[in-house]
Amino acid sequence: MKPDKLDFFRALLQTRINELLNGAERTVQEMTDEQENFPDPNDRASLESDRNFELRIRDRERKLIAKMQEALKRIDDGTFGVCDSCGGPISEKRLQARPVTTQCIDCKTKEEKMEKQRGE
Repeated sequence: MKPDKLDFFRALLQTRINELLNGAERTVQEMTDEQENFPDPNDRASLESDRNFELRIRDRERKLIAKMQEALKRIDDGTFGVCDSCGGPISEKRLQARPVTTQCIDCKTKEEKMEKQRGE
Protein backbone atom coordinates (compact mmCIF):
# COMPACT_ATOMS: atom_id res chain seq x y z
CA MET A 1 0.00 0.00 0.00
CA LYS A 2 1.19 3.49 -0.80
CA PRO A 3 2.61 5.61 2.04
CA ASP A 4 -0.05 8.31 1.66
CA LYS A 5 -2.81 5.71 2.07
CA LEU A 6 -1.07 4.29 5.12
CA ASP A 7 -0.88 7.80 6.58
CA PHE A 8 -4.60 8.24 5.89
CA PHE A 9 -5.46 5.02 7.74
CA ARG A 10 -3.08 5.83 10.60
CA ALA A 11 -4.79 9.21 11.07
CA LEU A 12 -8.24 7.62 10.79
CA LEU A 13 -7.45 5.01 13.43
CA GLN A 14 -5.81 7.51 15.77
CA THR A 15 -8.78 9.89 15.48
CA ARG A 16 -11.23 7.11 16.29
CA ILE A 17 -9.14 5.94 19.24
CA ASN A 18 -9.05 9.49 20.60
CA GLU A 19 -12.83 9.85 20.19
CA LEU A 20 -13.46 6.61 22.06
CA LEU A 21 -11.05 7.53 24.84
CA ASN A 22 -12.71 10.92 25.23
CA GLY A 23 -16.10 9.23 25.50
CA ALA A 24 -14.78 6.87 28.15
CA GLU A 25 -13.29 9.79 30.05
CA ARG A 26 -16.65 11.60 29.99
CA THR A 27 -18.38 8.47 31.28
CA VAL A 28 -15.96 8.15 34.18
CA GLN A 29 -16.35 11.83 34.96
CA GLU A 30 -20.16 11.62 34.90
CA MET A 31 -20.24 8.51 37.08
CA THR A 32 -17.91 9.95 39.69
CA ASP A 33 -19.62 13.35 39.73
CA GLU A 34 -23.11 11.99 40.26
CA GLN A 35 -23.91 12.01 43.95
CA GLU A 36 -27.62 11.49 43.47
CA ASN A 37 -29.75 10.02 46.19
CA PHE A 38 -32.92 8.35 44.96
CA PRO A 39 -35.40 7.52 47.67
CA ASP A 40 -37.58 5.73 45.11
CA PRO A 41 -36.20 2.22 44.43
CA ASN A 42 -37.49 2.33 40.85
CA ASP A 43 -35.52 5.49 40.11
CA ARG A 44 -32.42 3.93 41.63
CA ALA A 45 -32.93 0.76 39.58
CA SER A 46 -33.27 2.82 36.40
CA LEU A 47 -30.03 4.65 37.17
CA GLU A 48 -28.20 1.38 37.82
CA SER A 49 -29.59 -0.13 34.63
CA ASP A 50 -28.45 2.89 32.62
CA ARG A 51 -25.00 2.72 34.19
CA ASN A 52 -24.66 -0.98 33.43
CA PHE A 53 -25.65 -0.36 29.83
CA GLU A 54 -23.13 2.47 29.55
CA LEU A 55 -20.39 0.28 31.03
CA ARG A 56 -21.14 -2.53 28.56
CA ILE A 57 -20.82 -0.06 25.70
CA ARG A 58 -17.51 1.22 27.07
CA ASP A 59 -16.23 -2.37 27.42
CA ARG A 60 -17.00 -3.03 23.76
CA GLU A 61 -15.24 0.21 22.87
CA ARG A 62 -12.22 -0.84 24.95
CA LYS A 63 -11.97 -4.01 22.88
CA LEU A 64 -12.31 -1.97 19.68
CA ILE A 65 -9.49 0.33 20.82
CA ALA A 66 -7.26 -2.72 21.28
CA LYS A 67 -8.07 -3.84 17.73
CA MET A 68 -7.31 -0.35 16.44
CA GLN A 69 -3.97 -0.34 18.24
CA GLU A 70 -3.20 -3.71 16.61
CA ALA A 71 -4.06 -2.19 13.22
CA LEU A 72 -1.63 0.67 13.92
CA LYS A 73 1.06 -1.92 14.67
CA ARG A 74 0.27 -3.63 11.36
CA ILE A 75 0.74 -0.29 9.60
CA ASP A 76 4.14 0.05 11.29
CA ASP A 77 5.28 -3.47 10.42
CA GLY A 78 3.99 -3.37 6.84
CA THR A 79 1.22 -5.97 7.11
CA PHE A 80 -1.74 -3.58 7.14
CA GLY A 81 -4.11 -4.30 4.26
CA VAL A 82 -2.86 -7.88 3.83
CA CYS A 83 -5.31 -10.72 4.48
CA ASP A 84 -4.23 -13.02 7.33
CA SER A 85 -5.91 -16.00 5.66
CA CYS A 86 -4.87 -15.86 2.00
CA GLY A 87 -2.11 -13.24 2.00
CA GLY A 88 -3.88 -11.21 -0.65
CA PRO A 89 -4.69 -7.52 -0.48
CA ILE A 90 -7.71 -6.22 1.44
CA SER A 91 -9.63 -3.68 -0.62
CA GLU A 92 -9.38 -0.04 0.38
CA LYS A 93 -13.17 0.22 0.52
CA ARG A 94 -13.25 -2.59 3.09
CA LEU A 95 -10.47 -0.97 5.08
CA GLN A 96 -12.29 2.36 5.06
CA ALA A 97 -15.45 0.70 6.35
CA ARG A 98 -13.61 -1.45 8.91
CA PRO A 99 -9.96 -0.46 9.29
CA VAL A 100 -9.37 -3.10 11.99
CA THR A 101 -10.17 -5.98 9.63
CA THR A 102 -7.55 -8.64 9.09
CA GLN A 103 -9.27 -10.56 6.29
CA CYS A 104 -10.34 -9.79 2.75
CA ILE A 105 -14.05 -9.97 2.05
CA ASP A 106 -13.81 -13.39 0.35
CA CYS A 107 -12.00 -15.03 3.28
CA LYS A 108 -14.31 -13.39 5.84
CA THR A 109 -17.37 -14.57 3.90
CA LYS A 110 -16.02 -18.14 3.81
CA GLU A 111 -15.26 -18.01 7.54
CA GLU A 112 -18.77 -16.79 8.35
CA LYS A 113 -20.32 -19.55 6.21
CA MET A 114 -18.24 -22.16 8.03
CA GLU A 115 -19.28 -20.73 11.41
CA LYS A 116 -22.92 -20.81 10.35
CA GLN A 117 -22.60 -24.44 9.25
CA ARG A 118 -21.04 -25.36 12.60
CA GLY A 119 -23.84 -23.53 14.40
CA GLU A 120 -21.68 -20.93 16.08
